[in-house]
Amino acid sequence: MNPFESTVSLNMQGQFPTSNTHKYSVILPTYNERKNLPVIIWLLAKVFEEQKLAWEVIVVDDASPDGTQEIAKQLAGVYGEDKIILKPRSGKLGLGTAYIHGLNFCSGDFVIIMDADFSHHPKFIPQFIRLQQAHNLDIVTGTRYRATSTPYLADATPGGVHGWDLKRKLVSRGANFLADTVLNPGVSDLTGSFRLYRLPVLRHIITVTQSKGYVFQMEMMVRARALGYTVGEVPITFVDRIFGESKLGADEVVSYAKGVWALFTGI
Repeated sequence: MNPFESTVSLNMQGQFPTSNTHKYSVILPTYNERKNLPVIIWLLAKVFEEQKLAWEVIVVDDASPDGTQEIAKQLAGVYGEDKIILKPRSGKLGLGTAYIHGLNFCSGDFVIIMDADFSHHPKFIPQFIRLQQAHNLDIVTGTRYRATSTPYLADATPGGVHGWDLKRKLVSRGANFLADTVLNPGVSDLTGSFRLYRLPVLRHIITVTQSKGYVFQMEMMVRARALGYTVGEVPITFVDRIFGESKLGADEVVSYAKGVWALFTGI
């Protein structure tokens, strides 16, 4: 008997008979993403079903005033309440705590974190999964700043950024250069937030991460390296948000610089 056709195996996979018996939980923090949410969910569902993978999306909404939660409830009706799981919060409480909140409801053994505004296209998820499986990695992170994956993956294409002006590109490059020089984490894109984690690994790293906001992503990767977890990188194309306004401001830039210094002196 094929072990992947056993009752236990097929239950882990959902309705799809496939050799990959893992389940993938996507944590999707949202704030005013009413227009973006239906499309990003459709893209995620399409990718997972084409790859014959078991999946779920945990939508962590921070009391969006634009009706994002109502859209999430409608999507749960379309895809199933076991696929689209709305777990709202009372207000804007920060990105890091959104992941912590979402983790409480993940039933998969791998967790994908990403943005809901199309900055991160779900089409890269199969490459994340293939790289993780090929090298038994603990974490796979998307990078805008590499031409090939590390370790090597044959179908990876060069990463890049679309929709940013020169100033924002320089800020992002400068932020990563500063962190790479000071912290030497061995990862090319510390400020990215498109990643695949083993569930226990993400839970462990989050318990020791102290930063808030956009510094949170950088600290997560620095601590992962310090704890000895294995990390791979897949080049991605980052596209600036289509609907809504960017949430990155001057306060976040200053906070990032302070965060680099805190990690340098504390790890």
